[in-house]
Amino acid sequence: MRTLLEEQTQQPQENMPLRRSTREEKCNLDDYIVYLQEREVESGMMEDDPINFQQAMKSSNSHKWIEAMNEEYKSMQDNKVWELVPLPVGTKPIGCKWIFKTKRDSNDSTKDSFRIIMALVAHYDLELHQMDVKTAFLNGDIDETIYMVQPENFVSEDSKNMVCKLTKSIYGLKQASRRWYFKFHQIIVSYGFEANLMDELYFLVLYVDDILLATNDIGILHNTKRFLSKHFEMKDLGDASLGILGLSQRTYIDKVLQRYGMQNSKPGDTPVAKGDKFSLNQCPKNSLESQEMQKIPYASAVGSLMYAQVCTRPDIAYIVGMLGRYLSNPGMDHWRAAKRVMRYLQRTKEYMLTYRRLDQLELIGYSDSDFAGCQDSRRSTSGYIYLLAGGAISWRSAKQTLVTSSTMEAEFVACYEASNQGIWL
Repeated sequence: MRTLLEEQTQQPQENMPLRRSTREEKCNLDDYIVYLQEREVESGMMEDDPINFQQAMKSSNSHKWIEAMNEEYKSMQDNKVWELVPLPVGTKPIGCKWIFKTKRDSNDSTKDSFRIIMALVAHYDLELHQMDVKTAFLNGDIDETIYMVQPENFVSEDSKNMVCKLTKSIYGLKQASRRWYFKFHQIIVSYGFEANLMDELYFLVLYVDDILLATNDIGILHNTKRFLSKHFEMKDLGDASLGILGLSQRTYIDKVLQRYGMQNSKPGDTPVAKGDKFSLNQCPKNSLESQEMQKIPYASAVGSLMYAQVCTRPDIAYIVGMLGRYLSNPGMDHWRAAKRVMRYLQRTKEYMLTYRRLDQLELIGYSDSDFAGCQDSRRSTSGYIYLLAGGAISWRSAKQTLVTSSTMEAEFVACYEASNQGIWL
């Protein structure tokens, strides 16, 4: 359980030589897999979570919510997030409320940078450890003068007429995430880290409050962990992976199939049939067809497929990009194509991106293009994919922004777009 104290704009409502690891080798490939799952962002809050303090106190988990609030409040006191002062005349304080959210395990790693680090970890057989910054946003310093009403249920009789003058950022402030980044950047640079320099095999990846540390020197790794723990309250999650490293979304794919009633569907051989064409002519042509399509969760299904494609499934990038062009007014042909993709995922849900040590570490890229494949605009579709350490790290399939006059011109446009990405990588 986790509670966050969040600000409101209104008053609160009542409601080098490679190291040789000494770790014991394991033979189960599952030990080397990082499972990527969808974050619960669709509703913003699970239906079982209380929406205010009163509901939290009436819920069956009220003792856990109280424990979580006490822990969060203690963190704020330990970080000296505010000081109690009388409210200056003519000043209006911002409100605050408790946000109750059940914290679930999830990893949302959709960036090329993450996959590059995973490839390098596998190739160089690096130590990979994970840490979590507790109450990360409470570490950021603020320049503004901000007054806030005291948290509900934590107002003492001696100070009930006083307000909180913030000295640190707090959850809900618009500048909180930026202030946290500046604070972390300042601390880590003081330890000798520099952005994007790779002279030594040492990487530190920060994603909000989750940290990945990868290095071939276990001593440096532990020194860095001690340094971070000195400046922030940290949770050491230990060794993240070893050996052949894979990125899998099997659990997420099962969840998607279940959500759209495709869990017992016949597995499909390919994500799209050869020769299939899609156009606006397949969109509903009358109100009856439109009403029928409104009953079908097309946009939600394509969004779910897109999440899988972005994270670990370059093999469905083309068809998902194609189906995404008709989100505003899909037809039955588009929906059948989306279900074909799900049947394909049913057969291939065990597939994963894998990275391993090779004789030579090199970046390999491929680009391709059709010609005038879009039936509506006559534009071509470009695609590229880059491999590192035996696995895909970056890919894209998208309609070109201009109309080309020949196959060769379309290929040049695709090669140009791929080259831009290759330069960045």
